[in-house]
Amino acid sequence: MISVMKAVLLAGGLGTRLRPLTLNTPKPVVPIFDRPFLHYQIELLKQLPEVDEVILSLNYQPAAIERVVGDGSDIGLHIRYVVEPTPLGTGGAVKYASSGIEDTVIVFNGDVLTDTDLQAALDLHRRRDAKATIVLTPTENPSAYGLVETEEAGDVRRFLEKPSANEITCDTINAGIYILETQMFDLIPTATNWSIERKYFPSLVARGDTFVAYVHRGYWIDIGTPEKYMQAHRDIMTGACHAYPFAHGTTGQPHVAVDAVVDPEAQLEGPCYIAPHARVDAGARITPHSVIGTSVSVGTGAVIDGAILWPGSVIGSEATIRHAVLGHDVIVEAQAVVGPGAVIGDKSVITRYTHVG
Repeated sequence: MISVMKAVLLAGGLGTRLRPLTLNTPKPVVPIFDRPFLHYQIELLKQLPEVDEVILSLNYQPAAIERVVGDGSDIGLHIRYVVEPTPLGTGGAVKYASSGIEDTVIVFNGDVLTDTDLQAALDLHRRRDAKATIVLTPTENPSAYGLVETEEAGDVRRFLEKPSANEITCDTINAGIYILETQMFDLIPTATNWSIERKYFPSLVARGDTFVAYVHRGYWIDIGTPEKYMQAHRDIMTGACHAYPFAHGTTGQPHVAVDAVVDPEAQLEGPCYIAPHARVDAGARITPHSVIGTSVSVGTGAVIDGAILWPGSVIGSEATIRHAVLGHDVIVEAQAVVGPGAVIGDKSVITRYTHVG
């Protein structure tokens, strides 16, 4: 008989690094291609037959998230919503969302895209009879992160916050995925802003509780900046990350939804993505790593070069968008240019001949 587990997704962040995109769209539901980001985490959780419910711990714009995600019936896993009365930090949020749960919970930070083998991490947790298990991932730039140092047997030894070069003893960082035993949550004060990374985990180490690390050496990215958000799309399109909609051998090719309308004289250079109900007119050029969102219109002779266009945007004839991100319902008029690094908020209007970025 399969035991039952709950998953907690920490989806209460403000998404400040992704502004202005997150002013109207909370970070957990920013679109990755034509799906809300949370769907990718929920699909990963479906690796575990034990998980029968996902609890979304919310704080910022909870109604907007619930409106997008719903009850989970369309993705095959029940969704429950818990809204923090006040910001409780990661530890406080996990305790609040887990109220009434007596068994193991698996916790995800709300901005992590990964292909972690959750079953292997859970097997390690059970084999060691651990009070907590943290998933770690290696990084090429250890000094930019807080490192997690482990013993030879995999027990967590200590946390190093952004160490200097002579303090670096490992290359493993917190991947934002935890398997936790709820009976230990008495160590987290009630109704208090409490960090799971800076306070709760170090308290387990100090007490000598069995706290182990599972090291994931596959794909992992924090999508919380425009640069990383764009990289996540590129990685899926090129096959570095195996995920929808390029997970089944279609990397390198244009991916065009069946109900998108692409003029025969438009030029599509793969890998790129054309979402449902999008329209690409004659003479338009869509270069590799571009994403044309749902119901986007790309006018005659326009160039979309490595850019991501959110749903509803309208690109005028002979306009150019290069390596930028456009929010919902943006209008770029004819012959305007949006240049590399630009991040354009919802419903902005870039008037004719204007250059941005």
